[in-house]
Amino acid sequence: MKIGYARVSTRDQNLDLQLDALKRAGCERIYQDVASGSKTARPALDELLGQVRAGDVLVIWKLDRMGRSLKHLVELVGNLIERKVGWYLICLHRWPSLSAN
Repeated sequence: MKIGYARVSTRDQNLDLQLDALKRAGCERIYQDVASGSKTARPALDELLGQVRAGDVLVIWKLDRMGRSLKHLVELVGNLIERKVGWYLICLHRWPSLSAN
């Protein structure tokens, strides 16, 4: 299943561009947060991470939409790899080629 995640930093920003791209990418479910990238509380991302299963694909607009910091991003990606969840970056038009090795 393709699962999308979108985030904006403030309520003044608009999720529409990300949501449209996620829908065009074929996401069956889309989770969204309005939160600064530096904040730890991101309920939609937490729910998404609790729902994804092996074989699912997490689709995001850009890498900076997912992680609070480089360390947090590395932890999230490592968790996805361990759980055999794929991920796709729309802005790069590619699948990141990372492995658990």
